[in-house]
Amino acid sequence: MQNTKAYIMLVCATLFWAGNFAVGKFAFLTEIPPLSLVFYRWLLVWVILLPFTFKNILKFKDIILDNLLLLFFLGLTSVGLFNSFTYLSLIHTQVINASLFNTAIPAVIILLCFLFKIEKTNRFQILGLIVSVFGILSIITKLNLDILLSLDFNKGDIIMIGGVITWGVYSTLLKKKNFTLPLLTLVHVVCTFGLIFVFPQFLYEFSQGKVINIDINLFYTLIFLALFPSIGSYYCWAGAVSIIGANRAGIFLSLIPLFSTMMGIFFFSEKFQFYHLTGAALIILGLFLSNKEIKNA
Repeated sequence: MQNTKAYIMLVCATLFWAGNFAVGKFAFLTEIPPLSLVFYRWLLVWVILLPFTFKNILKFKDIILDNLLLLFFLGLTSVGLFNSFTYLSLIHTQVINASLFNTAIPAVIILLCFLFKIEKTNRFQILGLIVSVFGILSIITKLNLDILLSLDFNKGDIIMIGGVITWGVYSTLLKKKNFTLPLLTLVHVVCTFGLIFVFPQFLYEFSQGKVINIDINLFYTLIFLALFPSIGSYYCWAGAVSIIGANRAGIFLSLIPLFSTMMGIFFFSEKFQFYHLTGAALIILGLFLSNKEIKNA
């Protein structure tokens, strides 16, 4: 019964995260400026969480102050950069492309952990990283050698690679976290630091004349983004991991590009091409290799 509950929570978490890509594309099509969307999304999250977390923030203030620098960079890489890269990329590329790139995040984490000497890397992980890179190249080149030779890549794909790298940095930094905070409190603190970086982005966009229109589309978009990908996913994910563990839960992350692809095809008439299949297969193969353990002889 508990396992069933965990599986339902994992499906919900990945469905909500997939919805973030679809709503990001919807926001562009309804002329909601991307950086303003990031700012108002996380500002709304901050306001929603405050009544539930302010007591814990005061209670754990010493832990927060002792780990200020790490929390600062967690906020920068996740809220401050990843979301901006994602919504900016969706102006130029498909929901399918943006979501498929996210399957390469585990490979990026392996590379960063190796570079920062956080974890040892084995030959299977290196091989998995190389295969995943070929998967990314398959998508951004559309298996067309002329695009690779001319470096005429889709702008949105390149921006989303920036997002994948920043989320990889965020995930790598999480491995250095040696303190414990209640989940919603941690999300609120990270959100607070993230808003410090998102606000200048918002001001820059505003100075360029990109003013957000207060209408029903904005209302529904912000409510969905604040409640589901921002809070609901984290709550469901953490709850499921506590029941079945991180390794078993991690398999469900593959549902994000699946759900996103279905949404892209259904809502935006996007087409799933052969190069998408090739790229996804290579990235997943790379992920499989990266998780292969070397047994002692």
